[in-house]
Amino acid sequence: MVDATVHQQLGTLIAEVKNLREDFRRAEDRSDAGRNSMDRRMDELVDRVGTLETSMTLVKDEIAEMKPVTEDVRKWKLIGMGALGVIGIGGAALGVTFADAARRAIMLIRAA
Repeated sequence: MVDATVHQQLGTLIAEVKNLREDFRRAEDRSDAGRNSMDRRMDELVDRVGTLETSMTLVKDEIAEMKPVTEDVRKWKLIGMGALGVIGIGGAALGVTFADAARRAIMLIRAA
């Protein structure tokens, strides 16, 4: 009877150890899968950052090329606005002069 109880307890203990081994194996498999997934995502992230760095370098180069052109356009705009101002003042002076000449001509015609 004692032998049967010992054998039963030993069998239960062996079954528990097997179950624990199986649980550990499953947990290890899940951990491996999680690590593989994390490694894959990290590799994808590194690739994306590399692509972004390359794109940013290209954008910086293009901006550096565009900057002188933009500054030239700003200068032209200022020069154009100044020229329009001068033309406006000249046009106003010419208009006033023409109006004054027309008024004098009308006065001379009336006086005659």
